[in-house]
Amino acid sequence: MSLAIGRVIGDVIDQFTPSVTMNITYNSHYTVVNGHELMPNIITSKPHVKIGGVDMRSSYTIVILFLCTLKNIYVYACINVFFFYMKIMTDPDAPSPSDPYLREHLHWIVTDIPGTTDATFGTSCMDNVLIHSYCKKVMYAELIKNSGYVTGREIVSYEKPKPAIGIHRYVFLLFKQRTRQSVRPPSSRDHFNTRMFSQENDLGLPVAVLYFNAQRENAARRR
Repeated sequence: MSLAIGRVIGDVIDQFTPSVTMNITYNSHYTVVNGHELMPNIITSKPHVKIGGVDMRSSYTIVILFLCTLKNIYVYACINVFFFYMKIMTDPDAPSPSDPYLREHLHWIVTDIPGTTDATFGTSCMDNVLIHSYCKKVMYAELIKNSGYVTGREIVSYEKPKPAIGIHRYVFLLFKQRTRQSVRPPSSRDHFNTRMFSQENDLGLPVAVLYFNAQRENAARRR
């Protein structure tokens, strides 16, 4: 089902032209497909989001230094960042599709997602010492755990969908940021407005959008 038929275009966003691919997977193998339904017990934990279609024309490099205790030398990681993305998840049917007076209900915001996570390594030594694989593993772990360069910054934590009444649409929107930026989280999850939020943060139109449907567990099983 298209975004227009599902009224995502209109209720949440204006017409746009997708420029990257976005794949969203719950529990490792439940893929989000526009208009398809997912059971509530599948969507309790945050999904894995994979972004493709990187534009390499505007890039810069982040250099991070680590002390490799195994060889007692400084090791650097060069991360080539082409640009950053922001992903948003909302429910335009809260609390019910027939009376969505809380539209949109915000479920998730992650900012500063790098357009690539490719990394190269080097050392502070002049004799080109071979970097031990252990050091690389430690560096990757530190990058993922502390820096936010690999996974982005979660400014609104993932809230699992709870469709109490009727069939709800859950919309994922991907925006391209002009640079890393400080984004103020909304004061409330209710009455979130994607268009207004995009304007306030100079995001423009989204570059990719996906949505799925969900309803209360008992109602879904009766269908």
